[in-house]
Amino acid sequence: MSQLPADCLYEILEHLEDDQFTLYSCILVNRFWCEISVKIFWRDVYSYNTSKFKTLIACLPIESKKILHDNGIIISTSTSKFPTFNYATFCKVLFINIVYYRIRELLEDQKTISPQDLNNKTQIVVNEIFKMLMKQVTSLKGLFFSPYSNITFTLYPGAQNCLKNLSELRCNSNVSTELFYQLSQICYNIQIFSIEFRRTISSGLADLISVQRNLKCFYMTLYYDVTADSLTNTIPSLLSKLPNNLMKLDLYGAYHSLSLSFIYNLLDLQELHLTFSFDECIGDFKELQYVIFPQLQVLKIRESYPRNDLLTKFLEKNGKNLKEICIGEDTVCSDNSLNLSIARLCPNLKKISVGIKSSELETLKIIFNCCENLESIKIWCGKDYLNEKEALEAIVKYSRNIDELILYHQLRVQYELLPEELESFFINWTDCKSQKSISLVVVNYDANSLDKNYENIEIINKYIKLGVVRKFKVTDFDDEEYN
Repeated sequence: MSQLPADCLYEILEHLEDDQFTLYSCILVNRFWCEISVKIFWRDVYSYNTSKFKTLIACLPIESKKILHDNGIIISTSTSKFPTFNYATFCKVLFINIVYYRIRELLEDQKTISPQDLNNKTQIVVNEIFKMLMKQVTSLKGLFFSPYSNITFTLYPGAQNCLKNLSELRCNSNVSTELFYQLSQICYNIQIFSIEFRRTISSGLADLISVQRNLKCFYMTLYYDVTADSLTNTIPSLLSKLPNNLMKLDLYGAYHSLSLSFIYNLLDLQELHLTFSFDECIGDFKELQYVIFPQLQVLKIRESYPRNDLLTKFLEKNGKNLKEICIGEDTVCSDNSLNLSIARLCPNLKKISVGIKSSELETLKIIFNCCENLESIKIWCGKDYLNEKEALEAIVKYSRNIDELILYHQLRVQYELLPEELESFFINWTDCKSQKSISLVVVNYDANSLDKNYENIEIINKYIKLGVVRKFKVTDFDDEEYN
């Protein structure tokens, strides 16, 4: 491994970004590994603990350290030596709130600052850190923040060079107008933009959206305090400024109703995610049923969904190109006639999330027959839907190209899978699918699913060793990969 080219080792170690403990161990292997691992270890501020911030403060220039000293801020570090690397230069993803939170936590631990002075002292340290980052980070990739009235980092020397290639921005709508305006003068190439709409919507947001040249993904959340006027006027006006070549739209509307007319012009959409809590909130979908999105490949309507006739009309125009579909998953609300329409109108699906009741197994068979390219299926389990035994038996009996099965437990398990039934599944899978391996994923919080039986785990481990099970994972609903 030590003989690998630097770019190859970097690509391998990147997969450890979320495993800080292992990544730190890689730093200790040798100098070559250290120089590569340390860049990943320090890339994302979200992973910084107070110890990392102590090191970062040790990297501050002399003039910044003097400002801290003059304000009575003494932060002890583990060593008096200057850090081995200039760690600030490795930062590529900046979470403003994390900086505030960790610095405040660090100053509280010092026990030399009174509670009355804590906010002021925190701001002083944060300002010096931002000043250093703006000057030394040559190309920040991600910026995430909620409103702070005294955010001024865009005014520091080097900010324009630091932020000009920003590719991802996540923020609230009530950030100051001045900050949005400053960003609109610097950041033209944001590709992923996530915005949380609150009661206050700064006018500078329109400028920031309008100047984007390469926006590909837009995520928006409507918070509980969004006003009726904003829903009727301000937000639709902002959304009309989205570029027509947007590729992904993810709208979380919750309990609010919002006109979807702005979507009509987004004809290059490849992914459309809509989440509304009530049927009335998504009533405007009736206009979308007539729109053709020639590039659309992923459709997810996770909670309340439009009437079957409206959704069927939409699928008649857009279903043929879909590669992935998920309807009603979060509310565990499934409709057999809709499932049949999906099977008929979406023949090229590779991934589906579906609720099938025990009396509807024929529908699952039809889905497998019509969607011959289906590779991954998420089957809802519990209560009136299939139990694990029925799901496993159906996969063996009817599927053709499935190589990933996700058992999704949102409801109480009515029937516990016995070890001999799991063993029977693997034997039949091996006989029917020859050399084809399968990934098995169980998603639950506390359901009495197959992973709760130790004998089942032993059986799965046996088939992992035999190469029948390519991957086995037990996770919950916070796992973004499977939710």
